[in-house]
Amino acid sequence: MLDATIKAQLKAYLERLVHPIELIATLDDSDKAQEMRSMLDDIASLSDKVSVRNDGIDSRKPSFAVTRPGEAARIVFSGIPLGHEFTSLVLALLQTGGHPPKVEAELIEQIRAIPGNFRFETFISLSCHNCPDVVQALNLMAVLNPGIGHTMIDGALFQSEVNERKIMAVPTVYLNGEAFGQGRMTLEEIIAKIDTGAVAREAEKLAAKEAFDVLIVGGGPAGAAAAIYAARKGVRTGVVAERFGGQVLDTLAIENFISVKETDGPKLSAGLEQHVREYDVDIMNLQRAEALVPGANGLTEVRLASGATLKSKSVIISTGARWREMNVPGEKEYRGRGVAYCPHCDGPLFKGKRVAVIGGGNSGVEAAIDLAGVVAHVTLLEFDKALRADAVLQKKLFSLPNVTVITSALTTEAIGDGEKVNGLIYKDRTNDEAHTAVHTIPLEGIFVQIGLLPNTDWLKGTIGLSAHGEVEVDARGQTSLPGVFAAGDCTTVPFKQIIIAMGEGAKAALGAFDHLIRSSAPA
Repeated sequence: MLDATIKAQLKAYLERLVHPIELIATLDDSDKAQEMRSMLDDIASLSDKVSVRNDGIDSRKPSFAVTRPGEAARIVFSGIPLGHEFTSLVLALLQTGGHPPKVEAELIEQIRAIPGNFRFETFISLSCHNCPDVVQALNLMAVLNPGIGHTMIDGALFQSEVNERKIMAVPTVYLNGEAFGQGRMTLEEIIAKIDTGAVAREAEKLAAKEAFDVLIVGGGPAGAAAAIYAARKGVRTGVVAERFGGQVLDTLAIENFISVKETDGPKLSAGLEQHVREYDVDIMNLQRAEALVPGANGLTEVRLASGATLKSKSVIISTGARWREMNVPGEKEYRGRGVAYCPHCDGPLFKGKRVAVIGGGNSGVEAAIDLAGVVAHVTLLEFDKALRADAVLQKKLFSLPNVTVITSALTTEAIGDGEKVNGLIYKDRTNDEAHTAVHTIPLEGIFVQIGLLPNTDWLKGTIGLSAHGEVEVDARGQTSLPGVFAAGDCTTVPFKQIIIAMGEGAKAALGAFDHLIRSSAPA
C-alpha cells in the first residue's frame, strides 16, 4: 500500500514513539477496506511499538482508531488518510505515542482543563488543503483531553452520509451531532468556541499590555514582513490578527514566489509564522480590529472586537483582502449549500454534478479547469465581453469537452429548493437593456471567483481611503494619519501579489522606524 520512500520516512518518524499504540480497524469486504488493512499492516511493520487489531466496532466501515492499548479510542479515521491528510495520520500516531506536539505550553494546559464531553466529526475531501489543519487540531485536542473525541470522515467514501446531512463544503465539523463550523479553523479558534470565558480572559490580558513601538494589524505576508523588519530594529513589536497567515491560507499552488519553485498557502503561512516567532514579537491571534483612534501623547489606539484596546507609537495596517461576493439574492442563503469559494476544497463533493464558475480571470478559469476533471459539466460565466485569463489558461479551458463559456453574463440570483442550490439566473448583456434576455441554468453548485475586497471597513471615516476602499499610502507606506502606515492588499499599491505585499510590509516597517526615531513622543 505504502511505497518504499514513504515507508522509509514513516519508519524514521515512528522511532520517536515513546509509548506503544494500537490501530483498531473496522473493516468490511470492500476494496477500500483491503487497502486500509494493507496500509495498517505496513505501518505496524515499521515499529515494534505499533500493533494492529481488526475487531473494531465503529459504525462506519472501513474505519480505524488510533489509541494506546487499554484506553478508549478517541481518534478515528473513517477513510484512508492519504493525500493532504497523510500528515494528519503521522501526527496522530506520534502524538498518541507520546511525542510532544509543537504547541505552546499555555495552550496545552488550556485544552487539558476544558471540562465536558465533546465528540467531533469532520467531513473532509482528500484534495482539500484547508481540511488537515482542522483534523490535526481536533486530533491533538483528543490526545490531550479524555473528554474529547474526533472522527475524520472522507466525504467521497461516505457519500450517502454527505447527502443525508446535505454537506456541500469541506471541512464541515459537527459537535455532538450538531453543526459546529465550516471552513478553515485554527486550534485557537476551536478552543475559543468551546472554552467559555476564554475571550474575556484574553481581552483582560491584552488590555493590560504596555504600549508598543510598532503594532502591526494583520498577520498575512505584509504583516509578517513588517514584524520581522521592525523586530530586527530592536523596538517593541506586536502583531494583532484575526488569523495569522491571512488570505494566503486559502491559496493552493504558489509558483511565482521568487527562489521557491513551488509551494502552497498553508505551507508558506506556517513558514511566515515560524520566521516571525524567531524574533521578540508579541503575536496576538484571533483578534479583530474594530476601530483606529488617534490618541493623546503620540499614541494611537487600536480597539478590538473583544473589548480590549492596544496602544502604540506607530501602527502598520496590513489587514489584506477577502473574497469578493456576488451580492445577489440566494448567495448568503445557500453559502455552504451549493455556493462555494474554494473549488479545490469543495470540488470533490460535486463529483458527477453540474456546476458554474463565476469569473473569467485567472482564478475563475483555473477553477473551471480544475472542476472539469471532477464534475459532469462546468459553465463559466464572465461579466465582460471576453475572458481576462492568461492565454495559456484559456487554451486549456477551451480544449475541455465538458465546459461551456458564457461571456457578457450578469449573474442575478442563486436559486434553490430551500435546502441547497439547484440553479442560477443570469442576464445576457449583449443586447440593450430593453431587450436583455434572462436565462436559468440548472445546476448543483456555484463557485464564485470574482476577485478580492480590501478589509478596511473598520477604517472608514478615520483614514484616507480610495474609491475602492483601499488605504491610500505614499512611497513610504505612510497614510493620512501621522505614525500610521499600511501595506499589502488593503492598500492602493497595484498588483496584489504575495511578494509585493512582503516588500511593502518591509517598507512600511522601515517607514515606521524612521517615524519613531524622528519623533519625540514619550513612551
